Amino acid sequence: MTEAPHPYDPDDLPDPVREPWREPMRRALAEADRAAATGDVPVGAVVLGPDGALLATGHNEREATGDPTAHAEVLALRRAAAALGEWRLSGCTLVVTLEPCTMCAGALVQARVDRVVYGARDEKAGAAGSLWDVVRDRRLNHRPEVVAGVLEADCAAPLTAFFRDR
Repeated sequence: MTEAPHPYDPDDLPDPVREPWREPMRRALAEADRAAATGDVPVGAVVLGPDGALLATGHNEREATGDPTAHAEVLALRRAAAALGEWRLSGCTLVVTLEPCTMCAGALVQARVDRVVYGARDEKAGAAGSLWDVVRDRRLNHRPEVVAGVLEADCAAPLTAFFRDR
């Protein structure tokens, strides 16, 4: 008797596009945990320099600070710019657990980030391909590369739990 073929599972296949971003995404997930600890939506972000070294981190701090712009991405971008001593983040990569919103997508474009890597899609507010595609809009002068779905299930789980418990 022959064994039934194994059902197709895309997670079992090598993924050369997403694989290099798994470890930085784990660091962003650790940042997301820090946001949840203060009652903020569990989103975390890291900025990697052109050489791949960690430049900055951030997690949502809207509840903690009362600042509506204190999204993980914006905070990480500000800290990366401070670390580099300039606002242009050319050659840098932003890794974030949730697809950026329109505000954060605009900030990525304005900061001249080369690449945005995200985990979970945001069907209600995503601006990197889900609801809108601000970062790849041909009318803009800068369009970062987008890598979506890195550790997607791991990134979606804390968000689902957070909103389920609300």
